[in-house]
Amino acid sequence: MGRGPVQGSAAVDWRGRPGCRASARCGLPTSLLEILRVQNGGQVASLWNAFPTDVATSWSENNVPLDDVMGIGQSGGQVSLLDSAYLVEEWGLPSPLVLLSGDDHCWIALDYRVSGELGEPSVTWFDVDGNTELPLAGDFRTFIERLTAAASLDLDTPNGSRSAS
Repeated sequence: MGRGPVQGSAAVDWRGRPGCRASARCGLPTSLLEILRVQNGGQVASLWNAFPTDVATSWSENNVPLDDVMGIGQSGGQVSLLDSAYLVEEWGLPSPLVLLSGDDHCWIALDYRVSGELGEPSVTWFDVDGNTELPLAGDFRTFIERLTAAASLDLDTPNGSRSAS
């Protein structure tokens, strides 16, 4: 399970989810569906648990966390991608979004506001408490390709980017 970014739940049984068999039917990016076919959500491996940012967020000076990714369907009482509409309304987020990860106050989401529900969404960070949003990537594949280890971005560690003074 350590070979890819997501560790945890079992693979998706696509036969039981005909509405999500192809990205054109449910609007999910093909690259996300490829990941979910292998691993249906779960904890993200530490080598890929942060997305670097050029601006500070409520989380960090230089990144946003990606500790886990929601899967499709209920598993062990966890929320899933299918709960996005409810969570978007509950937390007052803009729509249409599909939430990928979050903790109620901060979310990483597929953002369909520009592309439309069947277009290629961008990926955006939403901070509910700060009433802010930060575009992260123009598409999901670019988002995944830029993920890195949070430890490598920690400014207070020897592996971080802060120079010694």
